[in-house]
Amino acid sequence: MPQQPYSVEQVANLLGLHVKTVRNYVRDGRLKAVRIGKQYRIAREDLETFMGHPAESSVTETARRHVEASSIVQIDAIAPDEMTTLGNMLMAAAASRSPADRPLRVETVYDEERASLKIIIVGGVADTAEVFRLVTTLVEEPA
Repeated sequence: MPQQPYSVEQVANLLGLHVKTVRNYVRDGRLKAVRIGKQYRIAREDLETFMGHPAESSVTETARRHVEASSIVQIDAIAPDEMTTLGNMLMAAAASRSPADRPLRVETVYDEERASLKIIIVGGVADTAEVFRLVTTLVEEPA
């Protein structure tokens, strides 16, 4: 279903401007609008062009379900060289993903005194599960 155009009042509220200011923008040609009877209507695309970025929309228009996992994996008794190799492999796997994929963050923190590595993973549930599988494979491989 096509989106309904905005009224001058709606645009004024979205932009935090006075209604007269928005009308002046329309009359000056800075904001494209269509006159219907005695009222102006502004298309979403024209408002976005005027603002230079997408217009804010209601929650129902933009709400999409997003499921994300935040996890910390701790590996004890790991040598610094093993930690570096594992960390580099995980970072490379996260960085090699397609730009169209949902974001996936993998960070590592190593405590040299305790020889303990913490891997912080933030991303979609399926992507996080793949990182878990990769960690399991890399840690269980014989050296």
